[in-house]
Amino acid sequence: MSKRLSAEERRASIIKVAKSLFAKNGVHGVSIDEIVKEVGVSPAILYRHFESKDELYESVLQEFSATRESYVETVVADDNGFEQVLRGMTTVFVSSIINHPDMLKMEMHSQLEDSKASQEFFLNRWKSFTDYIEFNLNELQSQNKIKPINAKVAALIYQGIIREVLLQKCMQHTDRFEKTPVAILVDDVITLFMKIIEPANT
Repeated sequence: MSKRLSAEERRASIIKVAKSLFAKNGVHGVSIDEIVKEVGVSPAILYRHFESKDELYESVLQEFSATRESYVETVVADDNGFEQVLRGMTTVFVSSIINHPDMLKMEMHSQLEDSKASQEFFLNRWKSFTDYIEFNLNELQSQNKIKPINAKVAALIYQGIIREVLLQKCMQHTDRFEKTPVAILVDDVITLFMKIIEPANT
């Protein structure tokens, strides 16, 4: 006889299954019937925990949010300059996604489905990352430490590089990326980006 789950355990099991299905097919590509069939419960039990599929989807996003490490703490804890702080932030961010690949898959679906709520969620995940880069590039330019550059564009370029690396490693499973440790991936990305913003001529 199988163990009867507590309400908390049942809720967690529903979220776990829903997360996997949403990552595979997108929020619009998954029905309540599919979720309850996979979990092994009736729709009535699911609706005891979630009023709608939208509420369930929001709960999945909240779970991702709970795993989000604080980039502010990374910045505060490291006073070794822009490159070292960027290295720390990138390591934290890349590791977080690699450990939760469903998050990246759901982000891709949110773009295709034009889901404003999820797009806003994922945009905010990137925002602190790109805002930090943009701010510091402007500061470095004001001190003539790097060549003149559009800081906003440079920050978005960096975001694009990181996103592509994650896609290759987590979704397309390219051999080179899949077998490369996070530390080496981060080193490669940092090296490339620092060449883009090479120091100003002295």
